Amino acid sequence: MTLLGFRQASCSPAENTGLHLIKRADPTLLRQIFHKYASIESETGERFMTQEDLIRNYLGLQPERNYNPVTMKLLASVVDQTKDGKVSFIEFQAFEALLCSPDALHMVAFQLFDTNGSGFVSFDEFKNVFSQMEIHQRIPFNFDCPFVTYHFGSNRKTQLSYSEFSHFLVNLQEVHANQAFQKLDTKKQGVINALEFQKVMTTIRRHMLTPYVEENLVNVAGGETKHLVSYPYFLAFNSMLKDVELMRRIYNSIAKYDPTVAVTKEEFLHASQVFPQVSPLEVEILFHLCTQDKSTGRIRMGDIDKIAPGADLVRQQTEQPKTEVDRTVLVQVAESVYRFALGSVAGATGATAVYPIDLVKTRMQNQRGGSVVGELMYKNSIDCFTKVVRFEGIFGLYRGLLPQIVGVAPEKAIKLTMNDLVRDKVRNKDGSLPLWGEILAGGCAGGSQVMFTNPLEIVKIRLQVAGEIAGGPRVSAINVIKDLGIFGLYKGARACFLRDIPFSALYFTSYAHLKKYFADENGHNSPLSLLTAATISGAPAASLVTPADVIKTRLQVVARSGQTTYAGVFDCARKIWAEEGGTAFWKGAGARVCRSSPQFGVTLLTYELLQRYLPVDFGGK
Repeated sequence: MTLLGFRQASCSPAENTGLHLIKRADPTLLRQIFHKYASIESETGERFMTQEDLIRNYLGLQPERNYNPVTMKLLASVVDQTKDGKVSFIEFQAFEALLCSPDALHMVAFQLFDTNGSGFVSFDEFKNVFSQMEIHQRIPFNFDCPFVTYHFGSNRKTQLSYSEFSHFLVNLQEVHANQAFQKLDTKKQGVINALEFQKVMTTIRRHMLTPYVEENLVNVAGGETKHLVSYPYFLAFNSMLKDVELMRRIYNSIAKYDPTVAVTKEEFLHASQVFPQVSPLEVEILFHLCTQDKSTGRIRMGDIDKIAPGADLVRQQTEQPKTEVDRTVLVQVAESVYRFALGSVAGATGATAVYPIDLVKTRMQNQRGGSVVGELMYKNSIDCFTKVVRFEGIFGLYRGLLPQIVGVAPEKAIKLTMNDLVRDKVRNKDGSLPLWGEILAGGCAGGSQVMFTNPLEIVKIRLQVAGEIAGGPRVSAINVIKDLGIFGLYKGARACFLRDIPFSALYFTSYAHLKKYFADENGHNSPLSLLTAATISGAPAASLVTPADVIKTRLQVVARSGQTTYAGVFDCARKIWAEEGGTAFWKGAGARVCRSSPQFGVTLLTYELLQRYLPVDFGGK
C-alpha cells in the first residue's frame, strides 16, 4: 500500500545528521501555498480548503470529471482531523509536520483508516476503507480469514492502536498475496501459471517491484526450467524482495564493499550460510532475476540495486527532486582550490612527520664505497641518525624541509587529480574498474608528478648532503637553484620516472583494495583503518623501486673530488654494479620503507579526515 502522492514542496532533508530527518517548511511559505488553494473564507476572515481544493486542485489527484466523491472524502479525511469537510491552515500545517516525522508513511496510513479520529482503528473502519481500494476490487480480500480474527477478535470488537495497526498493515499484504495464490490455484495442485503470478505481484505487491523486476516477472516465473510457479517459489520470491538489504550484506561480505566485484552463485551460497533466514531457493531466484540481461552467471552490487524496492517511501514523497546543476567556472575553480588546499595540508603534514628518516635515507644512498679512503661515514641508518644529531643538532635532521613542503602541494594535487581522472576514463560501462585500469591510473599519476618532484628532489638532496662536509660553505635552496638553472633542476628526471611511475601504480592499487579490506561491515573506515591501509600499501611500493631511487640520488648529488661521476641512468647503473656490487642498489631500502610508508600513511589519513570533517558540496557528480 503506497503513500498518497502528496506535493513535494513542503519538506526537505535535515543536514548533518546520521538519521534521515526532515526539517519543517517555512511557515510563511506554507501559508502562501495554503491561501493559493483555499477557496472558502469565513466571516472572521479565516480561510479554508474544501475537499476538492485539497485533493483535486492542490494534490492533483482524481483529475477526471466523473471522480468518486466517496474516495475524495476518504482521502481528505487524512488531513481533515475535525471531520467537518473543511481543512483549516492549522490542520494543513499539522499534516505538513506529520509528513516530516520519521514514521510519516505509517501515520498517514493510520489516519486514512481511523475515519472517526478516535485514535484507534476498528474492524468496520478497516473493512470500509479497504473495500474501496482498487487492490481489493481487482483481487478481493477475505475478511473472514484467521489473520483478521487474530487481530480484531472473533466478534470483531477489538480495536487496534497506531503501533498495532501499523504492524497489521505490514503483514496484511503478505496474507492478501497468499489468499490470491490460493484462489488462482483452482486445481489445488500448489501451482499457478506465469501470467497469474504476474497479476498477483503487480496488483498486491506492486510497491515491491522496480521497473526491471516488473519487466521480467513472466520470464523468471517458476525458475529456469519451468514456467509454473509453485507455492514455495512464490513465498521465496516475495521473501527475497523483502530481504534485499540482507542480500546486500551477503554481497558485501564477499566483495569487501567493492560494488564492481563479480560474485558467483556458489560464492554467494557459501557466504549466505551465516544468515539462516536466507534459503538456497532465494539465492537461486536472485541470480536468475539479476542475470536476465546478461549471461555471465555473476552479479555485482548494481544488479542487486536494480531489483531493490524503494526502501524509503517517505523520502521519495517529501524530498525535492534532484536536478542537474550547471556549475559555473567560478564554482569549478573554487572546488580545485579546495582540493589543492586539502592536498597541501595533508602533504605537508606527512612530509614533516617523516623528514628525519628521509634525510638518513638520502645520506645512506649517497655514501659510496670503493676508491676514496675514509669514504664510509656511516655504518648503518641508526649510526647516520646518531651522527647527524651529534654533529649538526636536532635541526640538522630537517635540512631541506622548506623546499620539500613548498613542493608537496602541487605534487599531491596533480597526483591525486590524475589518478582520479584516469580511473574515470578506463571504467567499464557497468562502473567496474579492471585491475589493469587501476595500475594504469596510478602509473599516470606517478609520471605526471615528475615535473614538480624532480626539481624538489634535487634541491632537497643537495641540502641534505651539504651537512656531511665539516666546515663547508653554507648551502641554501636559492643557491642550489641558481647553480643548476631551469634545465639543471630536471637532472635525473628519467630515473625519477623509473621510480615514481611503478611506485604510484603499486601504491594506489594496493591502497584502494586494502581500504575496502579494512572497512567495517557498513563499509566505513575508521581513522586507524585508513592509516593502516595507507601505511601497509607504502611498504612494497617503496622497497621495490629502491634501485631507481639510488640511481636518481647519485645523478642529482654533486660528486666530490675523487668520487665516480655518471653520464646518465644506464651509465650510473653499470658503474654502481661494477664498483659496489648488486647490494648497492638497495642502500637505504630500510630507511626508504620507514620513510615512505608512514609518510603516505599520514598524508592520506590527513587528506581523508579533512574531506570528512571539512566537507564542501560544490554540486556536480
